[in-house]
Amino acid sequence: MGDTDGSTATTTTRSPLHDRHVAAGARMVPFAGWLMPLEYAGGGVLAEHGAVRAAVGLFDVSHLGTLLVRGAGSVAVLNSLLTADMGALAPGAAQYTLLCRDDGGVVDDLIAYRLGPDEVLLVPNAANADVVLREVRAAARAAGSDGTVVVENLHTDRALLAVQGPRSTQVMAEVGLPHEMPYMHVQRTDGRAEPTGAVLVCRTGYTGEHGYEVVVSSAQAAALWDRLAAAVSEHAGRLCGLGARDTLRTEMGYPLHGQDLSQQITPVQARLGWAVGWDKPVFRGRSALIAERSRGPSRRLLGLLCQDRGVPRPGMPVRDQAGRELGYLTSGTFSPTLRTGIALALLTTGPHAAQEGDEVLVDIRGRTCRASVVRPPFVESHVR
Repeated sequence: MGDTDGSTATTTTRSPLHDRHVAAGARMVPFAGWLMPLEYAGGGVLAEHGAVRAAVGLFDVSHLGTLLVRGAGSVAVLNSLLTADMGALAPGAAQYTLLCRDDGGVVDDLIAYRLGPDEVLLVPNAANADVVLREVRAAARAAGSDGTVVVENLHTDRALLAVQGPRSTQVMAEVGLPHEMPYMHVQRTDGRAEPTGAVLVCRTGYTGEHGYEVVVSSAQAAALWDRLAAAVSEHAGRLCGLGARDTLRTEMGYPLHGQDLSQQITPVQARLGWAVGWDKPVFRGRSALIAERSRGPSRRLLGLLCQDRGVPRPGMPVRDQAGRELGYLTSGTFSPTLRTGIALALLTTGPHAAQEGDEVLVDIRGRTCRASVVRPPFVESHVR
């Protein structure tokens, strides 16, 4: 699950945990129409990032959408729309998938959790949640399933918490939540043993570490947050904001919609062909994506590891040693783990294309920074 930056949004929604963040000294910022914590007092992005890599971190990601699609034909409707093969997704399993335009551009990337034979939870990006809602409802109408397939918008009715890091299992066990499940799976509690009521526990995350995401009612979110925060503190962890979430995901090469993915950047260009069910007879954008894969994309997403000092940022141009422009950065940051700049870049293919291992030049505010072309992730994944 990513985070589209919706800074142009005109309305601001507060998380159910807003008061908890303020009390903890969080620096609150507008993000995708929500007011969310960027970082917390007494630590900051570097400390929060390090806590997730070494111990455990607790995030509020309630800005992400939560759409429940249920009823006879729900899986078939989603299968006709999303790139992943939803029919192959067993109950209790999760899948990263994409909603594309007819021309292959990405409307949104999201995770689908199959809760039962006819029940799927979709978690889209915050800024795109309403678009995904409209698209799924339209697909249900087009399939003649309007009325039997119900699409519920739970965006403000549910909170979404993320517990991420090598000690996340201990934290979940201490608060009595399910924790023994494979990666990319989901489990629903019945609520009888939970002081906070029934919750969904998902073995997913956006940090590259072993972790969980927990869906809970907004009314019960603060009580669960308090329990998790206490357990996280006992395991040398930290409360973490969106700043650390971005540096963590960039180290893993995870795409951010609106930067590394967009309506102008296709899954083929973003090297996300593994999230496409190529053998499916129908899904939005299928013909365009198959054609692009067959002829080869005109550009592709690669990683850059800076060899000189400097912090790369989105939009900065990339050139080869002869000065030819190769493309531009889609994401860039300072890697707290590697102690150097890292970036994702959309680079042209063709006769002068940069290959893995090549050295390219990044223009960082008028200063040239040497960078090596690499295949992400920049650090080892521990999600499993």
